[in-house]
Amino acid sequence: MADLSTTIAGVKLPNLLFNASGVCCQTKEDLQLMVESESGSLITKSATFEKREGNPSPRYVPLSNGSINSMGLPNEGYEYYLEYAKNYDYKNSKPLFVSLSGLSLQDNIKMIEAFKAAHLPCVLEINYSCPNLPGKPQLGYDFEGMDHSLSVLAPLIEKPFGIKLPPYFDIAHFDIAASIFNKYENLAFVTCINSVGNGLAIDLETEQALIKPKDGFGGLGGLMVLHTALANVNAFHRRLKGKQVIGVGGVTSGKEAFLHVLAGASAVQIGTTLKEEGPGVFARINKELSDIMTAKGYKSLEDFRGKVKTL
Repeated sequence: MADLSTTIAGVKLPNLLFNASGVCCQTKEDLQLMVESESGSLITKSATFEKREGNPSPRYVPLSNGSINSMGLPNEGYEYYLEYAKNYDYKNSKPLFVSLSGLSLQDNIKMIEAFKAAHLPCVLEINYSCPNLPGKPQLGYDFEGMDHSLSVLAPLIEKPFGIKLPPYFDIAHFDIAASIFNKYENLAFVTCINSVGNGLAIDLETEQALIKPKDGFGGLGGLMVLHTALANVNAFHRRLKGKQVIGVGGVTSGKEAFLHVLAGASAVQIGTTLKEEGPGVFARINKELSDIMTAKGYKSLEDFRGKVKTL
């Protein structure tokens, strides 16, 4: 079997696959399923300072080529995940990532200070990209605001950390974002992409939107966003200096996982397919990816990471 191990932020993962934050990770029971699966790591639900119920249901619907959701950051509050992190068995081969999504800079500061005071080996990821909070624009699209946030949070965190990003669609935006990220040495990785915000799915028979929040507008995920995800992974792989990219978006099989690595991803997260198939997806995709690598003569991820050919 090919070597699927990788390293993110200086931490070794036995394989490159894990859950996208938001799927199979809200409760301790969810996270235990991840521990027991054949994923290489696990990340918590994006935590806000206070517990949130999220948006009204229906707020997630699978589609023929992916999914639409407007979850609204339902989570148990950061103290729940801090307690989980304190009790996590770090002798486990799977490192723990914790996602934080403060609704303000001050909320992020307070949550980071609490994790910092606990002296834990978990890796923090700051979410700059939730498209499903009514009245709250994504900070990832406010370059000045994101730069200011990083100027405060990066020195506070001190250790290597990452950020979750929305999809970008303009070459100039890749350039601007990368120039910001390259300023912060301990910003070790970017995770891209979050769902493609504000799609609209309508049922032909009922002529009704499929989800309730925001008049039916929600984030798109699954196979339909694969090519946008690959573009973002490759754009940041090319532009970031000494940093890594975690690819997420459109992974349904070993084929898409391979393409993410070929585009430059150092690890790959799974969202919609995990939601629909359950944690058994990791064993299947690990095997499919290993088979593809063996057929192509690749022994490790480093043999082909970021080596997509252009015309």
